[in-house]
Amino acid sequence: MENSSQESHLRSENSVTYESPYPIYALTFSPNSHSHAQRLALGSFIEEYTNRVDILSFNPDTLSLTPLPSLSFDHPYPPTKLMFHPPSLHRPDLLATSGDYLRLWELRDNSVDALSLFNNSKTSEFCAPLTSFDWNDIDPNRIGTSSIDTTCTIWDIERAVVETQLIAHDKEVYDIAWGEARVFASVSADGSVRIFDLRDKEHSTIIYESPQPDTPLLRLAWNKQDLRYMATILMDSNKVVILDIRSPTTPVAELERHRGSVNAIAWAPQSSRHICSAGDDSQALIWELPNVVVDPNGIDPLSMYSAACEINQLQWSAAQPDWIAIAFANKVQLLKHKKRGNITVGGSMVIAWERKMVEDFGSCSDEEIKVWA
Repeated sequence: MENSSQESHLRSENSVTYESPYPIYALTFSPNSHSHAQRLALGSFIEEYTNRVDILSFNPDTLSLTPLPSLSFDHPYPPTKLMFHPPSLHRPDLLATSGDYLRLWELRDNSVDALSLFNNSKTSEFCAPLTSFDWNDIDPNRIGTSSIDTTCTIWDIERAVVETQLIAHDKEVYDIAWGEARVFASVSADGSVRIFDLRDKEHSTIIYESPQPDTPLLRLAWNKQDLRYMATILMDSNKVVILDIRSPTTPVAELERHRGSVNAIAWAPQSSRHICSAGDDSQALIWELPNVVVDPNGIDPLSMYSAACEINQLQWSAAQPDWIAIAFANKVQLLKHKKRGNITVGGSMVIAWERKMVEDFGSCSDEEIKVWA
């Protein structure tokens, strides 16, 4: 498979763009720094068996995204998620990937080693595809996976054994997120958010269900700066649902300023009140949640970015929290977020989101990148 060797070629003061030879879906930042640069992993989305994981080096000082061909590798099927090891695990870059199986890779200076393949099926040559996973940042020996077979599996990756496997939902499980060392939550095609405690595996707590029966919930993000809050998105919905686990069933807020379906969400790594969302309307929106929500449906975005087409994925860098990465089509853009409610459009500054939406920004070409400032 062709591998890109080009360096990023589109940049401005607040953004940098990388163009891949193939469509991009999975995306993740490394917590480690390598000579003032941070690694970024990209997963291809090709409807073939052989896919690709590429590793880039991002230098915020020079605004460059440089491919590292010696660290890139083929991957069976499109990876549904990529995730580097948590910062609490002090060692060279470890990268986990999900698809047909959970896999673990070690990225060295100039080589990559396939460390482990985690397979819990002992009797069948077939496996239930994994939709997602999450790496426990409090106990980094634990990774939890979600699967279309309705289960969540908790792996002890140091011993390469299953700690437990739970039938978590009535239908496919689409995402999983850790809150504490022994507590995780999941979302499913059955339309529910459920919390599990490994100390009581026989029970779970349903904290939210879709307003319309059996409307799938696709993604889940737990606020690591304030574990009382999590966010989820519904299939074919423009809403980001904010939940307070102390008040089950009723959302504390519904962020509904997108003009198309929301595809990805990420809490700010160093703020308990900021969250970013992106979707089919080609927009990435940053929201600031008020201390007291008066109108759950009346919150406007703090800032926005308009991409060239539908945004499929986003990640907020924990090591460099000024930077957010989005993926659309075959491009990845890194956007520098400054804590102001303005956006730059074609070189002019407009005040955005003062209790009203800016009308139609339209789509942007590579030559007229719209970034928040």
